[in-house]
Amino acid sequence: MSNEAPRSAAKKQLPEHFKAYTGVWVYIELERGQVHSVSWELLGEGRKLADQLKVPLAAVVLGPPDGSARAAVADSFCYGADRAYLMESALLADYRNEPYTRAMTDLVNTHKPEVLLLGATTLGRDLAGSVATTLKTGLTADCTELAIDAERSLAATRPTFGGSLLCTIMTLNVRPQMATIRPRVMAMPQRVDAPVGEVVEVPFDMAEDTIITKVIDFIADSSRDKVQLAYADIVVAGGLGLGNADNLRHVRELARVLGGEWGCSRPLVQKGWAPADRQIGQTGKTIRPKLYIAAGISGAIQHRVGVEGADLILAINTDKAAPILDFAHYALIADAAVALPALTTAFARRLGPAVRLAG
Repeated sequence: MSNEAPRSAAKKQLPEHFKAYTGVWVYIELERGQVHSVSWELLGEGRKLADQLKVPLAAVVLGPPDGSARAAVADSFCYGADRAYLMESALLADYRNEPYTRAMTDLVNTHKPEVLLLGATTLGRDLAGSVATTLKTGLTADCTELAIDAERSLAATRPTFGGSLLCTIMTLNVRPQMATIRPRVMAMPQRVDAPVGEVVEVPFDMAEDTIITKVIDFIADSSRDKVQLAYADIVVAGGLGLGNADNLRHVRELARVLGGEWGCSRPLVQKGWAPADRQIGQTGKTIRPKLYIAAGISGAIQHRVGVEGADLILAINTDKAAPILDFAHYALIADAAVALPALTTAFARRLGPAVRLAG
């Protein structure tokens, strides 16, 4: 889907007061002393954009004065940041939309970045929408690809129309250009020990009694320590090509034998064959495993953008014209309900004792 014609027609001269905006910023999501890994993934992507623009890459860290924010700043330099903006306050100990939006918008208005990236997590989506609305700028959500065009505009690509098309969106006449990216969409950059770079410490001027929301208690996510589908090295998934819900057991069994996780395409969740937390794709989980086996999945855009970061994709499908064959590394033209048990048996024999121990 090309946007060259409408882009050319809509292009206007950037207002003078926005021409001073420069630099790429990445919001470092810090919660209870832990940095969400999507922040490091975005620093890796931000590094590429900053190098294209020939501008500095900066990390933005908001948090309590207990040392965790400063630790996050130090780590940000190890993942490629040239500079870090640090705002510490007891009011930023737990995420609340009002103080975090105020902190971020104050930083943007003072230091003027041209690009601001945030993770499309529950927290990041809430903050991004609020910040974009307050600043009256554009925000492209759940992006799958970022690039810089010939006129230094951020080209943010995301699925649209129910995942049937990819659309590239640009924020041409306001700054900063904002985008959110889901975890595991971008590759994790290599961590390199680096000295602390330039740290810009900014005071936070806000009073607790002006903040409407209060944190009464914190209840940890009960699933936090469980294996997460998005971070599994091996994933086996099934689609409508399985024929019926009962055949999904073949997907689960192969995943067990391989020591991986299992998932499914959106139609299976819609039919009630599998729970929503097993859905893979743009409206489900984005994965970057070392091995992805897709059984009976057609591979429409909505699914493709959630899996194409996998190191190796094996597609099992009876349809030689299925879209998934356009991006899979290997294809097995066969009935998934027949091929999966055969693969399970073969791998069980090959892996032997390791499988018995796992079982």
